[in-house]
Amino acid sequence: MFKKYLAKIIATDSEGLQMISACTSGAKIKVSDIKYLAENKVFLLSIERTKIEIDQEDKKIHSVCRFDFVYKVKSKNIDQKNSDLVLELIAIDFLKNRDEYEINLIFDNNAYIALTTETIEVILEDQN
Repeated sequence: MFKKYLAKIIATDSEGLQMISACTSGAKIKVSDIKYLAENKVFLLSIERTKIEIDQEDKKIHSVCRFDFVYKVKSKNIDQKNSDLVLELIAIDFLKNRDEYEINLIFDNNAYIALTTETIEVILEDQN
């Protein structure tokens, strides 16, 4: 019998971000479930992912991926008017430019979202 637990992963460095990237790889995200709260500097993704952290065959779970201290967001090859469009997240990586980070959400079909942040502060939290 598995004890049901909800994961919460907090990333503040590249190792943590790689862990979240691995956990969210292949996740499905509807365009309508992508939110940027500019005044709070928060970027939110509501995702459906396969839970890989425990040995269960293809357990789908809903999670929220929250990026803090985001002051700029740009996207490419994403039709934001099509709220039913489903993107598949391939990976999350980042670059450091002087005093800021650019966190890149890389999707299938050559789509991506670039988040400019002051620091790496990412939380992946299971819902359900």
